[in-house]
Amino acid sequence: MASGEGRRHHHNLVPLAALISRELKSEKMEKPTVRYGHAAQSRKGEDYFLIKTDGQRVTGNSSSTFSAFAIFDGHNGNAAAVYTRENLLKHVLGAIPRGLGREEWLQALPRALVAGFVKTDKDFQSRGETSGTTATFVIVDGWTVTVASVGDSRCILDTQGGAVSTLTVDHRLEENVEERERVAASGGEVGRLSIIGGAEIGPLRCWPGGLCLSRSIGDMDVGEFIVPIPYVKQVKLSNAGGRLIIASDGIWDALSSEMAAQSCRGLPAELAARQVVKEALRSRGLKDDTTCIVVDIIPPDHSVQPSTPPKKQNKLRALFFRKKSRDSANKLSKKLSAVGIVEELFEEGSAMLAERLGSDECTAQSTTSGLFMCAVCQVDLAPSEGISVHAGSIFSTSSKPWQGPFLCSDCCNKKDAMEGKRPSGVKVA
Repeated sequence: MASGEGRRHHHNLVPLAALISRELKSEKMEKPTVRYGHAAQSRKGEDYFLIKTDGQRVTGNSSSTFSAFAIFDGHNGNAAAVYTRENLLKHVLGAIPRGLGREEWLQALPRALVAGFVKTDKDFQSRGETSGTTATFVIVDGWTVTVASVGDSRCILDTQGGAVSTLTVDHRLEENVEERERVAASGGEVGRLSIIGGAEIGPLRCWPGGLCLSRSIGDMDVGEFIVPIPYVKQVKLSNAGGRLIIASDGIWDALSSEMAAQSCRGLPAELAARQVVKEALRSRGLKDDTTCIVVDIIPPDHSVQPSTPPKKQNKLRALFFRKKSRDSANKLSKKLSAVGIVEELFEEGSAMLAERLGSDECTAQSTTSGLFMCAVCQVDLAPSEGISVHAGSIFSTSSKPWQGPFLCSDCCNKKDAMEGKRPSGVKVA
């Protein structure tokens, strides 16, 4: 937990008994069992991963447990991947207000992920190191799965119906037209590597720096238009459960999402992760670091995963995604779960910080203590110091620059640099 969290929410404490009561009331279905496996083959030594199964929304309350899984694929060294593995989770948790019940906590999570990613990037860049990393970060809380990602380390969902869904977006310049346009509009130049004679080779890259990705953590030598703002998706599984496969591009350059899912169906998580890596190496060889985490979310009445691939389900039980507003009735949720539907609770991929942090109506900032908090780095601000995230932004849909959330001056400069409004204040030594 971030050290600044206590400063941020000291005026908003809730008795432990009240929090536990909220947790018990919010649990409508018995929790699933979470099992996981990990496998990897190293070539460059720049892939790192995180597995944590004992996180707690309420410290000391075992019924508030969540799990976190992540993969960080570093480049230009491993410093950014190591730093992100060690700090990203605490930065995300530090951006979530205390005193929230489970549903409120899950609703606050997408915004906290954005703040945590940006803070991790800002803090790492302040160290003066030029390494960078992808980050695919997954939180499993009961039947709810929340995924945040920058770069090209992918997370997919495989369900009993046999349908495979991608829960991330690849931020590769070669494949993502919207990201190419954004980078160019923010001051970057997109093109291929030129060789003698003027011929162009290889994938599209961003210049200066030559990075193939449009979003990452670190990479201070490339330009602030390579942003750390993650694509975030949150879904709720049916009580049939499902399997997550989280892997670096060493897997996805060799296997499609469907191939990876099919290669390990019927195997327990640990063997499944090994099988995915084995299939990738068989297809392409060891040309890059290759890392895979498999997470099985198993219904409480199934002690083990089925030993055989699932049979075809009828149309009623087929997987599909359906938009669900935050204030939808609980009756609808129960009906959807009963027929095996995966609900899409949240999805947002904008690279504009003002859009991702929203308005003060969506935040838990309190002014009762006479203090504002920076929405990114969580430091206390006097009212005269806070700068609205909407102030002066041509990308903001808000016409009220005095409206929160608020940023400190450093984070405001970071935001402006990411939008191409000014050069980054961070210099490489």
